Amino acid sequence: MVDQREKKLILLVASLASFLVPYTGSSITVALPVMASQFNADAVTLGWITSAYIVSAALFIVPFGRLADICGRKKIFLLGVLIFSVASLASALAPSAGILIAARFIQGIGGAMIFATSVAIVTQVYGPGERGRALGITIAAVYAGLSIGPFLGGILTDRFGWPAIFLINVPIGLLTIALTLKGIKHEWADAAGEQFDLAGALVYGIMLFSGIFGMLLLPDPYALVWLFVAICTAGIFVWWEKRCASPLFNLKIFSGNRTFVFSNIAAMINYGATFAVAVLLSLYLQYIQGFSAETAGFILVAQPVVQTLFSPVAGKLSDRIEPRIVATAGMALTTIGLSFFIFLTPATPLYAIVIALMVLGFGYALFSSPNTNAIMSSVDPRYLGIASGMNATMRSLGQVLSMAIAMFCFSLFIGNVTITPAVFPALMTSVTISFLAFTCLCIAGVGTSYVRGTIHDS
Repeated sequence: MVDQREKKLILLVASLASFLVPYTGSSITVALPVMASQFNADAVTLGWITSAYIVSAALFIVPFGRLADICGRKKIFLLGVLIFSVASLASALAPSAGILIAARFIQGIGGAMIFATSVAIVTQVYGPGERGRALGITIAAVYAGLSIGPFLGGILTDRFGWPAIFLINVPIGLLTIALTLKGIKHEWADAAGEQFDLAGALVYGIMLFSGIFGMLLLPDPYALVWLFVAICTAGIFVWWEKRCASPLFNLKIFSGNRTFVFSNIAAMINYGATFAVAVLLSLYLQYIQGFSAETAGFILVAQPVVQTLFSPVAGKLSDRIEPRIVATAGMALTTIGLSFFIFLTPATPLYAIVIALMVLGFGYALFSSPNTNAIMSSVDPRYLGIASGMNATMRSLGQVLSMAIAMFCFSLFIGNVTITPAVFPALMTSVTISFLAFTCLCIAGVGTSYVRGTIHDS
């Protein structure tokens, strides 16, 4: 039995770890122009600096979620924080864009271990009546990372250089490891003794990598080859998992579990519509409107600050009101916020951008905590690692989709050239078309979120 002291410490370390990853991702967005200048990188390469982490995380979250169910979630969590911290140091020391992309890929492995276990552990130790609030606090830590990231990243980039963004991760990671080792005594391995499905993990990895790489490669014709491989391996994966005695992903979780299925799809759509917002607006604010990295970061902080403030409230609300209602309202508000950015021009007033970001942040806060509560409350405790891993995978796939849309527009309208004043009109077109696609995607997400099942009546 976990006592109150250990429960609070679990929530603290889960929140610290949940802060690290989004902080790094959001702080990088304001440093992209400086990285482009140092490495002489084009817009597509800048996209890969952001996307390398997402690709890696998507590949490894579900396998590590299953491995954590078998070997112990605390063990995998600790290893994940360690890998993330070491990869952060390697990113700071990277002498080229290629090595930075590789270090970001390794960071994704650590991030996969963190997100495959932290939410599962919190869900395990907090009961149904308090779970929404606990998950809301954890997700608020994610938003705190998003909030501080652009602002702190801008300051660090302008005053110390972009490597400082990564260096700050190291002491936070070490603190998280120390607190976990000292204060958390329990281990959680609900599937202990079962076999790890290595063959399924390999097929799963090939399937996801092919699909993700294919999306990011668009509009190159070779993208269709990769997407075809993804479809074929998806069929093989389903065939194998149905016959495997101890599958990587128990497909019974999907069977008859409407809440789990549609909540995960809604999560992917929501991240697909919102993740690249910070990247696009960072480039717009610095290149089109001429702000510094520090100022751009300060402007972008409006969205995640609102997310951080309202996420615990939304999570607690979903303990009382059906998550389907709260999350769908959040998705609708997110759509409204996104639609404003379709009409951005070089002369758009700053106050209008900040208001739209705040609407977007409020909608996202209403959606995310209740949606996570619905996912984690809809499965048996022995599948919490897989459920947490699938939720995180949907997040990563949504992020990939979001970046794929942005990179497709970069490739189509800008091409493989360094961003200079001559291509500013093409950059503006890329931003406009991307936000149009995100708004349409989010409209579909409203319907997906609404048709999910219920958890309070079950």
